[in-house]
Amino acid sequence: MVLIDNELRDTEKTTSSIDGDVDEKIRESSVDLREGDEALRLIGAERTVQFDEEYNRKLRRKLDLLISPLCAAVYFTQFLDKTSLNYASIMGLPIVGQHYNLVSLAFYIGFLVWEFPAVYLAQKSRLAKYLGANVIVWGAVLMLHAVGTSFGAFFILRLLLGMLESCVAPILILIISMFYKKNEQAQRISWFYLMNGLTQIFGGFVAYGISFYDGTVLAPYKIIYVLLGGLAIVVGICVLIWLPDSPVHAQFLTKEERIAALERVRDDQGGTENKTLKRAQAIEALTDIRSWLIVLTTMLTSIPNGGLSNFSNLIIKSFGYTSKQTLILSTPAGIVHAATVILCGWYSGRKNERMTPIVFALVPTIIGAAMLIALNGSEQKGVLLFATYLIGSFGSALSTVYAYNASNTAGHTKKSTVNAMTLVSFSAGNIIGTEIFQPKDAPDYIPGKIAIMVLLTVQLGVCFLLRWINLRLNVRKLAQIAEEKARRGWSDEDIQRERERHAFADLTDKENMYFVYTA
Repeated sequence: MVLIDNELRDTEKTTSSIDGDVDEKIRESSVDLREGDEALRLIGAERTVQFDEEYNRKLRRKLDLLISPLCAAVYFTQFLDKTSLNYASIMGLPIVGQHYNLVSLAFYIGFLVWEFPAVYLAQKSRLAKYLGANVIVWGAVLMLHAVGTSFGAFFILRLLLGMLESCVAPILILIISMFYKKNEQAQRISWFYLMNGLTQIFGGFVAYGISFYDGTVLAPYKIIYVLLGGLAIVVGICVLIWLPDSPVHAQFLTKEERIAALERVRDDQGGTENKTLKRAQAIEALTDIRSWLIVLTTMLTSIPNGGLSNFSNLIIKSFGYTSKQTLILSTPAGIVHAATVILCGWYSGRKNERMTPIVFALVPTIIGAAMLIALNGSEQKGVLLFATYLIGSFGSALSTVYAYNASNTAGHTKKSTVNAMTLVSFSAGNIIGTEIFQPKDAPDYIPGKIAIMVLLTVQLGVCFLLRWINLRLNVRKLAQIAEEKARRGWSDEDIQRERERHAFADLTDKENMYFVYTA
């Protein structure tokens, strides 16, 4: 490691009196640091230390060995628990017909109702601790599914499950954005999001094995709930013990490494953590056209997700397969999903793109839906099965939306608000999605398949519009920097100094002229 300008102990001395130094820094700078991020308690407003590439590479690997696996474990557990109803539906679950649809959407009603409270509770508390507690409690709630047998009991339990799981994606996005640079975020988010595909494989084989159980102690669907609930509790305990809340509180890092972790993300201008809820930032999130376009694109993705996550096994079974065959034949869709997530995450990080990978993910699903509609009623079971696998590609679109939010939103309250808006749209879309597959349309569900094809086609246009807006905003910001440079008579060094001072001031992407959007 190379330290430039000051030794680490000088940095500690400078930053330990941050409150007293802030006023002087404000007079020299164009930005107010008094309500800045918690990072300012550990590092100064300006970079005082430099870490070489080898040091940063080793630090990133250290982060990857802890943060990424824990985020992946949480997401694996969440998606597995959320889709447990899909497996139970063909393993003796006593809830059928319209009651099944209602129980399916109960999860998303809870998700929708509790999303904003969950996000703001998380901001006021320790992120990872709040997440771990939720995971443990939802594990217990999932295990209680083995006790309830009535429609009312399942509806309430699914409602609670949705409320408890609503905090997962916003918290994971915030954690990734705090520890990783913009060009690293998409790939790290794809690592935990690919768990959606792996759960289809894991869950399918587990359910297949349990389906051979012929005992009388517990029904097969009840065993599913007990096992998955227990797994969630174990994951929650691990999160409480090991997952850090932010670089400032990362106890698995030395103080030097915590400083390096913050300096790594300084130039991205995204900030880290701030406990103050700022009304102006929330208003900006609600009045930013890009926020609503993200809400729209999430909705267009989530409606198909709501239908397929609960009805995909029933669709495959309608081709003429048995329940046991369906459980095994559903697993390749998880492979397609996981592969698409990895490829889109890699492309997004390599090319620093967000919208183009979403387009790549949507096209195969549109083709697959068209095949299911065109070949409906045919005897070409293999082709129909292949079409259901193609449909699995669209799931990676949401992981890229998460990466978009992480890379294109600044200001802690604004980030929290945009993430909450995204997840509210996700839950609303999934609620609608459970209703596009109506019992009266079984077993072909043609209206639902048409809806998937049309909605995702519309989403292609939304993606191109968002990309154009971000590129246009970057041009404006460059012009704004040039104007400020000329007006103040600043040199390039002055611009870099101001860029560093803005990094942890908890400014929004609109307020910070040095923030660069990712298209």
